[in-house]
Amino acid sequence: MNVSPLIQASPAQASLMQAGSESTFALIFVLLLLTPLAIAGVALINAGLGRSRSAAQSLLGCMLIVAAAVIAFVLLGSGLAGAGLAGHNQAASFILAGKPWNWIGRGPFVLDPRFMGAQPEVQLGVLLECLAAGFVGLIPWGAGADRWRTVAGAAAAVVLAVLVFPLLAHWTWGGGWLAQLGTNFGLGEGFVDGGGAATIHVLGGLSALAVIWIAGPRKGKFPREGLATAMPGHNVIYVLFGCLVALVGWLAWNAAGALLWQHAALATLAVTAINTLLAASGALASAFAVTWYRFGKPDASLCANGWLAGLVTSSACAAVVTPGAALFTGLVAGIFTPLLVEVLELALSIDDPTGALSVHGAAGLWGLFAAGLFAPRAGQLLAQLVGMATLLGVFLPLVMALFVLLNRLVRFRVDSDGERLGMDLHELGGGAYPEFVVHRDESYR
Repeated sequence: MNVSPLIQASPAQASLMQAGSESTFALIFVLLLLTPLAIAGVALINAGLGRSRSAAQSLLGCMLIVAAAVIAFVLLGSGLAGAGLAGHNQAASFILAGKPWNWIGRGPFVLDPRFMGAQPEVQLGVLLECLAAGFVGLIPWGAGADRWRTVAGAAAAVVLAVLVFPLLAHWTWGGGWLAQLGTNFGLGEGFVDGGGAATIHVLGGLSALAVIWIAGPRKGKFPREGLATAMPGHNVIYVLFGCLVALVGWLAWNAAGALLWQHAALATLAVTAINTLLAASGALASAFAVTWYRFGKPDASLCANGWLAGLVTSSACAAVVTPGAALFTGLVAGIFTPLLVEVLELALSIDDPTGALSVHGAAGLWGLFAAGLFAPRAGQLLAQLVGMATLLGVFLPLVMALFVLLNRLVRFRVDSDGERLGMDLHELGGGAYPEFVVHRDESYR
């Protein structure tokens, strides 16, 4: 594979972006207007995979989390993410081994009057980062379904948007030290994460692990005398429709990220979109086959997890690999996703209703690895491995520590009576389906 969509923009194309070309600005802006569909799709999937008595709380929580994260990021996180403003000091760096290590942004915050005069590319980048900050919070919210308090979910989203996401976003998207691995050490193009596989999905997956560990499993999920109790999602139609909605947002997200963060040539956008679709399609096909083989019939919710895992892998590699490699990456993701969901639940007793650890965490890491494995530039795989090690070695313990402290201030888990009634009645005073009898688990009687 000697041809790759990862083609640096020509001088003429690069100058268009630098000069704020109206046509290029309009294209990216329209793409960014479509990216919230990825968030909406994941919100529907989260609601559908949860219990019927928590459906309204799940969707309202998604909206509250996005709102809280966006506000927190605009107020306190945007300057630290450091998209950068021309004529201003954009980052804090230190010299180590004769190389500059750019570790945190120092650009003006969105509410700073200077932001109004920022270059169009910078404003678009901040808009994408605002959406990404909200997206990160949705991933652990699904993992804590049916037991995580809404206020605690919003508080966790604020912590991520203020302290964690800006740091990782700067290292990957804002010209930080991971992005500089190419120029400083000759490792390909530096750490590649155009669509947010690391910055959104792996970070969200690691946050989901912290929530699952702190909140514990749902009542009755792992009875002492037996294996895990099946708690299927209440509405698979929400789940499958959410997958289709998410596809539109992902196509736009990957294309916008390729233009903004990787300065890809406009001629490569069609291939980026094709690769996104191929990764999702390959993952769905293999998940369908695996579940059919395992259970005698295909499992709809696990197939949906496979589809979403394929989209997550494309976030890292859609703009940097060939269509054949994108299809292979999706096929692999669709094979391991349902198997990993089963292993985590049955072997490790991890209660993850939406499969966030497998779909976002593991699939995101696989996508990052594939981006280096199939990229044409020498050293790209090593750059990706450095980024993956940073995620696991720095951000996992950081998120764990912050969430443990946050749980002392804002208790994560609802009390047993609230879990018995359901999150809708306990937190909202009414159910999502008032005309229907909501099932009560035997384990609560």
